[in-house]
Amino acid sequence: MSGTPVHGTWEPAPAARWEDAFLSGNGHHGALVFGDPNDERVVVTHHTLVRPNGGEHARPPRLAAALPAVQDRLLAGDLTAAERLTDGRPLQWVQPFHPAFQVRVRRSTDGGRYVRRAVDFTTGEATAVRGDARSRVFVSRADDVLVHEVTGGDLDIRLDHRLPGAPAGLRVGHGTLLTPEGALLSLRARYPDSDRAYTGVTLVAVSGGRTELAPPGVRVTGARSVLLLTRVRRHTGETDVVAETRLLQALLDGTDRPYDGLLARHLDRHRPAYLRVGLDLGADPAERALPGSELLNRPDSPALLERLFAAGRYHLLSSSGFNPPRLTGLWTGDWDTAWSGAFTTNANLNLQTAAAPAAALPEVTEALAALVERQLPDWRANARAIFGTRGVVAPAHTDGESGYTYHFDRAYPLQLWTAGADWLLKPLVDHDEIRGERDPRTAAALAEAALFYEDFLTRTDAGGHLVVVPSYSPENRPAGGSWGALNAAMDLSAARHTLRTAARYHPEHADRWRTLADRIPPHRINADGALAEWAWPGLEDSYDHRHLSHLYGVWPLEEITPYDTPRLAAAAHRALALRGAENDSAHGHLHQALIAARLRDREHAGRALRRVLGGDFFHASLMSAHYPHRDVYNADAAHTLPGVLIELLVQSTPDRLVLLPAVPDSCPRGELRGVRTRFGAEVDLAWDPGGARAVVRPGRTLRVELRTSSGAEPLDLVAGEDRVLTLGAR
Repeated sequence: MSGTPVHGTWEPAPAARWEDAFLSGNGHHGALVFGDPNDERVVVTHHTLVRPNGGEHARPPRLAAALPAVQDRLLAGDLTAAERLTDGRPLQWVQPFHPAFQVRVRRSTDGGRYVRRAVDFTTGEATAVRGDARSRVFVSRADDVLVHEVTGGDLDIRLDHRLPGAPAGLRVGHGTLLTPEGALLSLRARYPDSDRAYTGVTLVAVSGGRTELAPPGVRVTGARSVLLLTRVRRHTGETDVVAETRLLQALLDGTDRPYDGLLARHLDRHRPAYLRVGLDLGADPAERALPGSELLNRPDSPALLERLFAAGRYHLLSSSGFNPPRLTGLWTGDWDTAWSGAFTTNANLNLQTAAAPAAALPEVTEALAALVERQLPDWRANARAIFGTRGVVAPAHTDGESGYTYHFDRAYPLQLWTAGADWLLKPLVDHDEIRGERDPRTAAALAEAALFYEDFLTRTDAGGHLVVVPSYSPENRPAGGSWGALNAAMDLSAARHTLRTAARYHPEHADRWRTLADRIPPHRINADGALAEWAWPGLEDSYDHRHLSHLYGVWPLEEITPYDTPRLAAAAHRALALRGAENDSAHGHLHQALIAARLRDREHAGRALRRVLGGDFFHASLMSAHYPHRDVYNADAAHTLPGVLIELLVQSTPDRLVLLPAVPDSCPRGELRGVRTRFGAEVDLAWDPGGARAVVRPGRTLRVELRTSSGAEPLDLVAGEDRVLTLGAR
C-alpha cells in the first residue's frame, strides 16, 4: 500500500455553518468546533438535553381491549380495520434534542489571515491555527469534560445560549466569578413552562496575565494560555454550581501542564478503541493530503472512502456512551433538529449501530445495551397497554428518556409495529457471539421479547400457521391498501429470530419457543418472483420506498442466504432489484448496499454506494446529511458507511466466514485490518486483482465454513494459532 491512510481531516478556513464544524465527543458531551482562533465558537451538547414538550408525560395508548375485534375484522378481509386501533390522539413528537450553548472566545488582536483547522481521529482533538493564535479542543472519555485551550492575544470569553431556534421563553441566567485559577462562568437555562433546566459551568484557568469580570463573561489580557473546562447538566430544581466547580478545579491539581495531562488520560481510552480496525485502499498520497471539502468532490477516489471509513468509526465511537448515536449522532447547532434529533429504531439507529460488533466498537454496543436496559420497564408497559401481553415491545421513536410508544399517526401507525426489540437486540447478540459470552441483560431482554410473542401470536390461518395481526412494515403500505396489515415479512422474520435466539439463551424454555417459531408461516414469493413484503393474499407490493423492511431476513439476519436458502435468496434479490429509492434518503441507499452485499451482488452494492458518495451527502465535517445536497444534518450515512464497507469485504456468522463477497470496482486493492467475527476471531485481509491473503486469529478452537469465490470448504481453527489463507484471483 502507498503510505499510511489519513486518520483525520482538515480545512483551510473556519466553519461558516455549524454543520461544517469539526466534531469531538465522549458519548456524553459533544463539541462542534468552528475553528477560528480570532473568534472561536464551540457549541456544547449532551445526550440528555431534550426539551420538554409534553412527551415526558405521555404514555402508550390503552388499546388491548379493542385488539381482538380489530384482529377479527382484519382476518375477515377488512384491510382497513387497523386504522381504528388508536385512541384518537394527535401526533405527538418525542422531546426534541437541542444544543446547550456555545463557548465563545473572541481575540482583540489580529492573529493573521491564514487559517488551518483540523480534527485528529486518533486523539479526538479539533485544532485551529491563525498566525500565532491557536486553539485545541477535545472531549475527555476519562474525565467527562470539554477541554479547550487557547493561546495568543487578549481574550473575551463568555457562554452564549443564542443559537438558532432557541425558544423565546427560555429563562437564562449567567454567573461570573473570579477564582484563584482565573474565573468561573455559569449559564442556567430553564425551559418554558417546565421545572426542568440545564446548567453549564466553565472553569477558566489562566496562565499569566490578568483576568477581569466583563459580565456576562470575562476579559483576559497578557496570558500565555487559557484553559477552559466545561460541563453541562440537565436537572430539575437547582444544581450545585459550587460542587461542580470543585470537581473541575480538581482536574487541574498536580500538574503545570493540565491540558496534556487530561489529554493523556483521555487517549488511554480513545486511541486504542479507534485504532482497533483500519482500512487502506492504496490511495494516491496527493489525494490523501487534500482538505475534506476538496476530497468530497472526487467521489471515485479511494482516498475518500478511506477517510469516510475512518471518520465514520471516529464519529460513531465519539457519539456513543450514555446513549448510542441519535439521528444527529451527538451533535446539533440548532434547536429545531429534524425529527426531534431522536432515536428512530425502525432503520436509522439500527443501521448506525449494526457495524459496531464487526468494527470492534464494544463501546457502541454497550451504549445500546444501556439504553435498552433503562427502557425495558417502558417496553413492558407498551406490551400491556397496546397488546394486552406479557413481555416487551420497543417503540419506533424515542428521545432516549422515555421508551413509551406514543409517537404515531394514521400514515405512520408505529403503535402496530412489533419487530423493534428484535432489531435493537441483534447487535447485542452479535457482540455476545464475538466474545463467546452471553450478557445477562441481553438474555433477559430476549426472554421478555419471546414472552410477548407467546401471548401475541394466537391467531391462525386456514392452514394452521400463526398470523401476525395486525402487522406493519415500516414505513410502507400495500399497493392500494392500508398501513396496518397482516404478516409483514419483517414481522415474520423478527418473530422467528427472537424465539429461536431466546431458545438458545434459555434452554429451559427452548422446546416451547422453537415450537412456536416453527408455526410462523414461510415467506411468500409474489407474481414478480420477488419476496413479498406481506405474506398474505391480496396484499400487493409497493416498490418505490426508501425502507427495505421486508428484506430483514437477508440483513441484518441470516435467515435468507445464497448458501442455505437459494430460492428465497433469488426472490430477495428480485425484490431488491425492483426496489426504488423514493426520496433519495442516504439510509435507503446504504441499506440497499448492505442487502446487496449479503446477496453477493457487487454491482448493485457499488451503485448504491456511488449514489451516496456522488450525491453531495457529506458536510466538510464529514458528518452526513439525510438527503442529497447536504439537506438535513443526519448521521445515518456517516455511521453506516464503515459497516457497508466491512460487509462488502468480510462477513461472518457463528459458523461461517465469507471473504470478499461483493468487492466494488472502486476498491480493486486494499487492506482491512482488525475485523471481528462472530466465531471469536480477528481477520486481517489484503486483496488485489491477482488474489488475496487473509490472516485469521482465532480466540476459540472450532471448525467453520469458509466461503470464497471458489466455493465452500471447511476451516479448522485452533485458539491462539493464526491461520493464513491465500485466495486466487476473483
